[in-house]
Amino acid sequence: MSLDSTLHQKSVDLAKLTYQITGSAGSGHPSTGASLVHLISALLYTHMRHEPANPGHPSADRLVLSEGHAVPVVYAAMADLGIHYRDANNDLKPVTRDLAMTLRQLDSPIDGHPNPALGMPFFDAATGSLGQGLSVAAGLAVAAKLDGLDKRIFCIMGDGESREGQIWEAVDFIRDHDLKAVCPIFNANAFGQTSEVSPQQSADTLVKKLEAAGYEVLDIDGHQPSAIVEALSTHAQKQHDPEAAPVAIVARTVKGWGSASQQGNGHHGTAPTGEALDAVLEELSATERQIGAAADTPLKIPMLPADKPEAATHHAVKSFDDALKAFGMESVLEKGKLATRKAYGIALRAAGHAHSNVVALDAEVSNSTGADAFKKDDALASRFVECKIAEQNMLSAALGMSAAGKVPFVSTFGKFMVRAYDQIEMAILSGKPIKLVGSHAGATLGADGPSQMALCDVAFARSFATMRTQTGHPGMVVLTPSDAYQCYALVQQMAEYEGFAYLRTLRPDTEFLYGPEDEFVLGGHELLIEGRDLLILASGYMVHEANRALEQLDEAGIDATLVDMYSLPFDEEAIADLANENNGMVLTLEDNYGNAMGSAVADALSATGDGFTINQMHVKHLPKSGQSPDELLRYCNLSSEHIVQQAMSMLELSAT
Repeated sequence: MSLDSTLHQKSVDLAKLTYQITGSAGSGHPSTGASLVHLISALLYTHMRHEPANPGHPSADRLVLSEGHAVPVVYAAMADLGIHYRDANNDLKPVTRDLAMTLRQLDSPIDGHPNPALGMPFFDAATGSLGQGLSVAAGLAVAAKLDGLDKRIFCIMGDGESREGQIWEAVDFIRDHDLKAVCPIFNANAFGQTSEVSPQQSADTLVKKLEAAGYEVLDIDGHQPSAIVEALSTHAQKQHDPEAAPVAIVARTVKGWGSASQQGNGHHGTAPTGEALDAVLEELSATERQIGAAADTPLKIPMLPADKPEAATHHAVKSFDDALKAFGMESVLEKGKLATRKAYGIALRAAGHAHSNVVALDAEVSNSTGADAFKKDDALASRFVECKIAEQNMLSAALGMSAAGKVPFVSTFGKFMVRAYDQIEMAILSGKPIKLVGSHAGATLGADGPSQMALCDVAFARSFATMRTQTGHPGMVVLTPSDAYQCYALVQQMAEYEGFAYLRTLRPDTEFLYGPEDEFVLGGHELLIEGRDLLILASGYMVHEANRALEQLDEAGIDATLVDMYSLPFDEEAIADLANENNGMVLTLEDNYGNAMGSAVADALSATGDGFTINQMHVKHLPKSGQSPDELLRYCNLSSEHIVQQAMSMLELSAT
């Protein structure tokens, strides 16, 4: 009797079931799953502290499967262990073998890649877009550290996947924040999708890279149970040793283990069916006999840790005026203007004091985004996470923190958020809300030029505002406040909102348009001036420019309506009513590229079937550096003078 023979038996059983699951679907990645069978067996049956009937238990150890295409092997283990999923009624029920056989069916929670939003709380994040899992694991570890939880986070990655730079961003991040609870496991099976991995991703090179990064690397045979268990035990021993280096495991495995016909190149993403499947199962049975597999030793999942996180606390949020006074910033009220990026910092600080689960992440620009107001507050500093210049890792780490119950506010220049578009989408797929904050939005940035300007971010974010998630929320709410009061109020809304939101803030100071009595909601808009000739819809800085234009239009006898379109999506019916009240004449203003707010308005109005004249003013050629917002707006044909010209042209055309 031995643990080795029992884990060998379990691994063969999981390999067989993996091939049967993918065979029933006619697709999948069973050969990758076969390379993981011993790692999954050792983890889920002997080492990870988890509770099959409560897979989302806050104190349980976590497994992040970064190479998400290998998920059928985890489904196989879930079916064997009876790990629970949530059905359509949100009830927890055990995964069964029959359910696992519905892999990739449209009405099944057994999806092609891991996804907690589809009823699988065992997973913390949707994975499959390679390279992101280790960052998620790091975020889970940060949250556990904040909560004082003694749990471990295991992350399995492919060797080919390790080409992704984000993995090495996460490696650095783990070292920076001493997150030894994370156990990176590299599945070194030597093959990618189309060929062998590069020598730069070989097991030998991975070991050297990790050692150079300061890790203790355990280089093991990934099909030798005792070696796997010993490596996992070493990680457990070193986790709390302040003198120890973090531990990483490089497991040398065989893609298609146990079945000679599935090994070598050419089997990635193919699921044997019919006679080919029968042959694979026979080969696995032969391997079972050859290695002496026998279930002769009881396997027992370790007990969960006794510690539990404290419940988040919530207190009343101070008003903007009261927050300024409390933070010793009364002079702002006297000046009557403030950049929305600075208002964000004040609002974030106030939200941090009101909500114990609010955390802040920034990518080495907190003194520009305003997040340093949170960082420099002694009562909040432990909840500030410096991510350095690594935006992709930051977003995925925030996803991990959100999965652990935190409310992460993630800030950087809106332009730099571009680097993490994939990570943002994966967070939305995961159903784990994050609050994004992109500063220096629009062309009014000025002297730094277009390399620092967020110009295409609205179009990207707006695409998510057009869809709904499983919870019924918009995929993303996009917010572009025009003044400090509005920004402050929207941040407090974001902190309590259960969905995904993106706040865009401005670099230049803007005058106060609102006061402490004004209220704002996600999805709302603000009617500033009511007219009858022309509806002007503006966002952000352009609200102020539109105000200047209205003075000139008024002198010309044009009675225009001005609406602050601070949110996408918006109340489409209300905007259509306003357009009809203004003779169907609509002018949209934004200082970013198109396919954004103006396009959203055009889509909404065209869907009514009524007749409207819509003109969209936005940045239509590449901007450059300039000395002031006014200079940039003139360069981009968006100044108040240009607005007046466009408005009069529209009305003259209408009159003829």
